[in-house]
Amino acid sequence: MALTNDNRTLGEMFAELSREIRTLVHQEIQLAGTELTEKVSQLGKGVGVVIGGGLVAYGGLLAIIAAVVLALNAMGLPAWAAALVGGILVAGAGYLLARSGLAALRPDQLTPHTTIDTLKEDAQWLRTETK
Repeated sequence: MALTNDNRTLGEMFAELSREIRTLVHQEIQLAGTELTEKVSQLGKGVGVVIGGGLVAYGGLLAIIAAVVLALNAMGLPAWAAALVGGILVAGAGYLLARSGLAALRPDQLTPHTTIDTLKEDAQWLRTETK
């Protein structure tokens, strides 16, 4: 911040304060945009990896389901019953996985914490400057 001149008028001091506040707000908006862009980029990369892993795991899961149904059928269960039991087991596991995945995508992880903290600091600075 520049050195202040004690001979300034009240109007000059308010004009300077107005310029500083305008600059501060502009910088906070830039920080928020940068931080949100970073968060969205991280989220996009994570989603891509999850989708890729999910597709590979899906192929393996289909083979396991087929093996379970064939094993149940070989144990004497009719084919329709073996398929029903296998489907119920897989649906239950899928439900648990979906709940777990949704819990990992909590909105609080997308909050721009740095911007919020600096806005609080700026509000405190503004209070001290206007006293």
